[in-house]
Amino acid sequence: MELRGKQKRFLRSQAHHLQPIFQIGKGGINSAMLTQIGEALEKRELIKISLLQNTDEIAPEVAEILEKEVHCDIVQIIGRVLVLYKPSSKEKYQKISREVANM
Repeated sequence: MELRGKQKRFLRSQAHHLQPIFQIGKGGINSAMLTQIGEALEKRELIKISLLQNTDEIAPEVAEILEKEVHCDIVQIIGRVLVLYKPSSKEKYQKISREVANM
C-alpha cells in the first residue's frame, strides 16, 4: 500500500512521541530481528527503529531491506532513525490503520 502525503503526515505526527523499540548495532539485520520487527508491527502498527553508531548499515539500505522482507511502509527516515508502518491483520490492534484508511 502506497501512503499518500496526508497519511504520511498523520503517521509522522503519531510517531513523534514514540521511542525506538529496536536498535540495529554491530551485528546488522538478521532473520530473528526481522521476525521480531514483523511481530511488533502486527501489534503496534507504527514503530521506530534506530541505528547505533557502531553499525555498518546505512538507513536507506535498511529501509529497503525492511520494506522487502517485512512488507511495511517507511514513513520517515531522520538521520539514523526509521519510522515503520504496517496495518495490523487483527482487528483488535487496528487503531492507527482505521484512521489512516479514513484519510
